Amino acid sequence: MVRNEITVRRSDTILAEIVQLHNAISQRAYDLFRNGSSSDTLDNWLKAENELITKPRVSLTQKDGGFEILAAVPGVDMKDLVVEVTPEELLIKGQTSHETTPDKGKVHISEIRTGQVFRSLRFPEAIDTSTTKAEYKDGVLRVTMMIGKHASETAKKVDIKAA
Repeated sequence: MVRNEITVRRSDTILAEIVQLHNAISQRAYDLFRNGSSSDTLDNWLKAENELITKPRVSLTQKDGGFEILAAVPGVDMKDLVVEVTPEELLIKGQTSHETTPDKGKVHISEIRTGQVFRSLRFPEAIDTSTTKAEYKDGVLRVTMMIGKHASETAKKVDIKAA
């Protein structure tokens, strides 16, 4: 399988990054259609999305006047993770890599994904971005923040600490 790579540039808003990703997936889905992969638009979209990104599984919990998000990002090194936040949204980006070489032996099965991790979440209530903290341990990213208003509407990068 030929792996299609996409690059989503850092933008001032999370929405702009989501739009860029949407456009990349749309282009790949169109390419699949044009090459006769399937005449079903949804099949082409899902295949394109699956080729281009991995969406980590998450939980969003509200408690004690704030939110806690847990994201399963196994195989992603902490240095390759990016967390950005606005008062309305959270964006998690990362990169996974898994290489096989002849000196490591003949590969019979490989279900380990390589590529871009991308997930955005919209908060049920506005948050104060200045209270956002992120920790990473054993393939799980934990992000916490308090509910409240914050003046900045642009995306703020959050430092990730080892837990």
